Parts: sequence; C-alpha cells; structure tokens
Amino acid sequence: MSDKEISSGHEQGRRGTVTTININSNSEARIQNPLAGISREDLMQDVETFCQEQGMNDKLALIQRGALVAQNPKNFEHIPELSEGEKQALRDETLHKWRQPWRLYFTVILCSIGAAVQGWDQTGSNGANLGFPDEFGIPTDQKKGAPPIEHLDYNNWIVGLVNSGPYIGSAFLGCWMNDPLNNWFGRRGVIFFSAVFCVIAPFGSAVCQNWEQLLATRLLLGIGMGSKASTVPIYAAENCPASIRGGLVMSWQMWTAFGIFLGFSANLAVKDVGAIAWRLQLGSAFIPAVPLLIGVYFCPESPRWLMKKGRYTKAYRSLCKLRNTELQAARDLFYVHAQLTIEKDVLGKSNYVTRFIQLFTIPRVRRATLASFIVMLAQQMCGINIIAFYSSTIFVQAGATSTNALLASWGFGLVNFVFAWPAVWTIDTWGRRTLLLFTFPNMAWTLLAAGFCFYIPTSSKAHLGLIAMFIYLFAAFYSPGEGPVPFTYSAEVFPLSHREVGMAWAVATCLFWAAVLSVSFPRILQAFKPQGAFGFYAALNVTAFVLIFLFLPETKQRTLEELDYVFAVPTHVHARYQTFTALPYWFRKNILCNRRLKLKPLYQFEDTFHDSEFDGIRKTSVGEKGTVTQGDKPPSSSSS
Repeated sequence: MSDKEISSGHEQGRRGTVTTININSNSEARIQNPLAGISREDLMQDVETFCQEQGMNDKLALIQRGALVAQNPKNFEHIPELSEGEKQALRDETLHKWRQPWRLYFTVILCSIGAAVQGWDQTGSNGANLGFPDEFGIPTDQKKGAPPIEHLDYNNWIVGLVNSGPYIGSAFLGCWMNDPLNNWFGRRGVIFFSAVFCVIAPFGSAVCQNWEQLLATRLLLGIGMGSKASTVPIYAAENCPASIRGGLVMSWQMWTAFGIFLGFSANLAVKDVGAIAWRLQLGSAFIPAVPLLIGVYFCPESPRWLMKKGRYTKAYRSLCKLRNTELQAARDLFYVHAQLTIEKDVLGKSNYVTRFIQLFTIPRVRRATLASFIVMLAQQMCGINIIAFYSSTIFVQAGATSTNALLASWGFGLVNFVFAWPAVWTIDTWGRRTLLLFTFPNMAWTLLAAGFCFYIPTSSKAHLGLIAMFIYLFAAFYSPGEGPVPFTYSAEVFPLSHREVGMAWAVATCLFWAAVLSVSFPRILQAFKPQGAFGFYAALNVTAFVLIFLFLPETKQRTLEELDYVFAVPTHVHARYQTFTALPYWFRKNILCNRRLKLKPLYQFEDTFHDSEFDGIRKTSVGEKGTVTQGDKPPSSSSS
C-alpha cells in the first residue's frame, strides 16, 4: 500500500491551512489531534451527521459538547456550553487521575486474574520437575552412587518438551485463534473461551498416566493461555483512560507475579504428601481461572471493539460504565470515531491473512510489529523464566535439599510479586522505555554475579546464600521493568484494525521463545553448567538493552489513537535521535555533570493532552488550599 496523505478525518478543504500528517511516514514526529483545525460550525455539523447515522439524536447536545472538549482538551475551562460539574469532572482527570468508576477497576482486575493461571502453572511445573520425571521413567538427575542413567540427554529434552507444552500450544495455536475468535465473539467471549480451557486442562494434567498424556493436556492448556494472553491486555487497554492505562493494564503482570507466588506456596503446601505431590502442584493451577470464568459476564464489552463493529449506541453505554460522567463518555466516543476514520482510510478493508501480511508491509503497523517483537523477545532474553521454570532444579544443583530448594523458590516468587507494585505508579510517570533502560543493565550484572557464586565451594554457607541473594536482586529489578511492560506495551501499539492479530503476533513471539527456553534450558544447564548458563543470559540482557534503546518509542500518557502518529515516525529517525541526540545529552548531563543542558524533544505535540500539560494544569488550577481557582487558563501546548 502506498504512503497516503490523509487529512485527519476530514477533507483538506474543510481543514483550511492546517498541515496534514501522514500516519505511515511522520518524519517530523508531530502528534496531532484528528479534530484539530476544524471550524466550530463544521465540527457541530459532523457531530449532527454522526448522531443521525448512529441513531443517537437524543444525545446530540451531549456529544457536541464532548466533541468540543475532544477538539481542544487543554482549554475546556473556556467552553461556555459546559456546566460547572462537567468542568470539575474534567479537572479531576488531571488532579485525581485514579478517581475512576468502580466498574473500570473491577473489569480490568477481574480479567487480569486470568494471568495468575499462567504464573501458577509455571511454578507448578517448577515443583513438579522434582517428581514426574522419575514416575514416568525419564529421570534427569544422575545421583551419586546410583547406576548410570541411560538416555540422560534424551530425558532432559523430554522434560523440557513437557514443560514447554503450554507455550508451544499458545505460540502455534492459542494466540493465532485470537483474531477470528475476537471477530466472532468479542473480547468478553474470548476471555470466557480461554477460561474454560484454563479450568479443564490442569485437571487433566493431574490424572495423567504417562508423559505423552501430560504433554497433550499441557498443549490444551496452551490454547487457553494463548487466547487469554492475547486478549486480556487489549481489553484492559481499550477500556482505560490514557493517564492511567499503563498502571491498570500492568495488573496483568501483577496477577502473573501473584500466580507465581501462589504456585510456589502450593508447591510447599503439598511437598510432603508423597508421590501425588506433583499432580497436586500441576492440578491446582485451575483455581484462579474459576473467578474469571464466572465474573467476565459482569464486565462491559470493550467500547472500541463495539465501535469497530459499528455498534455505537452500545459503545456509548459501555463507556458510560467506564467513565465518571456522560460527557467524558461522549468525548471519548467521538474522538475515537474520528481517529478510526483515519485508520480506515489508510489501512482499508482486510481479512485475517491480509491483516497478518500487513503487519510487515504497512509502515505504521510494521513499526509497531518491530517494537512489540523486541519487547516480547526481551522478556525471554532477560532470563526470568529460567528461574520461574527451573529455580528448584537450580537450587538443588547449588546444594540445597528439595525442601530448601522449594523454600528458596518461594522467596523468589515473593520478591517477584512485591517489587511489581511500584510499576503501578512508575509505568505512567517514568514511562515504559525508561523502566526498561534502567532495569536491563541491573538484571545483567545480577545474573552474572549469581553465576560466579557457583564457584564458591559448596561446603561454604555463602554458596547457596549468595546465589539466592543475587537471584532475588535479579527478580527485584525484573518485576517493575520487563515484567509489566511487554504485555502493556504490545496491547497499546497496534491500530484497532490490526490489534488482535498484532497482539497475537506479540504474545506468540513471547511464548514461542518461552517454549524454546523451556525445552533447551535443561540441556544448556547440563552442557554449560550454571555458571555458563547464567553468563549466557547476562549477555542477552545487554543485547536486549541495545535493541530497546534504538527501536522502542515511548507510549506513556498517549491515547491509543495518538499512538498512530508516534509509530508513524520512521524507525531510522527514532534510532538516529536516540544515538546522536539523546545519548550525548545523557553523557554530558550525567557523566560530565552539565545540569543546564536541555534535551531537544523528538515529538512535537499539537492540540493533544500530554504529560507535561498535566503538571501545568495542576499548578494553574489548584489554589493553596487545594481548591480549583476559576478563570485560570491552562498553559499552551509545549514540546515534551
């Protein structure tokens, strides 16, 4: 498809002298409101036509007021049609951004509970690795004084294959079912479908009689995990306002971390019950899927999905449940509609196959595909899952008993969960990119240090203690960075037309490499020993850091529609800016201590609500006693 200049939802003649932005090649890095530059008369006429087409004439006056706010969000104080109550609600979006309807929190948190299935299963298999190989005749640990095990390498590969079953099922089937299932059943329907598999498959794992049956049940679990992981972050991102989207969408990671912690707790709870311990460890993963299965139908459907299907009246009702006032719902409805018009003009109509091909052929979509690929691949490159999958095995190799290995793994799960909490606030203030660039170097050195600690004699108490300490430090750096960012980021970056297939691509990338890691790590551990294995993943952390620095745009505080313009910036422009502008600035300011330097911004904001304006409005609209001062005009847009 050729790069096509699209006037932001309106013909050029109605835009006057406003410069249009090509959302396939935004080389000037300008972020534009699709309603900017339209005259008031034309805007009101557009709203009237929209209401007639969608059968919403009874909401005409409300949507007109919402359109005025959407067109000029910084100056809502000076829109005479707004009541004082409506203005106060708009102020609260900045002053009290976490003051949202309970239905929004209920919807996002409930659906993210499904992530606990994934975390619980990871740790269930972690503990089960100490039991099921021996029961199924595929032992992987050559004990001292015991007869040599035949086919030891073969057994390691089989155990790795069984552990990777859910990720193989997800990467090759579950994720790719996401697009057609969403098209037919909507976000809620797909979440229910996935929850069914996540309830049934763990039961099957608990009653298997050989490793082939266990592999089959875990492949089925992968269907549920893949469709769920590809849909829930999208559903959450589409429901949340931009100012807190990162903090709420990352509840996916919070529940994954909580599931890991609960899984380790379950491993400890059943460790002494005998030969069936591993069956209980795998089977208990169904528990968090039950509230998801029941609760999803108490949640509203995604308004953006409803708009994609042309069901604007239902989309408005859904938005009313997810926003504090009808004005905010009307504003978001018309704003999203305006940007969808642009997307349709640029991207055109497509089917599943053409949408997948367009992930790599349409420039705006291709850049999102590259960014999501990098951030998802980095989650496996960082090495977190060698701990989540095999920490018990690693601690046993470090000289711990089975009980102590499970206790040490439980500590890892606790650290992983506790240190995920700061990201609820930092992901929307520091930003996705900043969190990654800070945490990856720290993950690299902690892994390297953990590997070196294996050289300490096993007779020393410091041997196991230092290994555990550096693994815990690694988890503490992972949890607020590469833990929450990948799924949050990937759910944001694709246009609505390609969001399902794009998220399928991103999650399939993550889980495919998780499968590769799960299959290969027992053999890598056998060949490289723990020192080499940890050093190998430390080097991959450095590689991931470089890729993120060059190719990952920031998405914080941007609406999903504004990200069209962020990902319209050519990749080489972004990489050149980071290399020749941002990097020298960082060196001069932080190494040479030149604190007076100002960084030239990459993006130029035009009539949009970006994060620096939040601070400006807070300063100008709040008096000394915390009351809103009337008549204060918000600051004009500045580059950030």
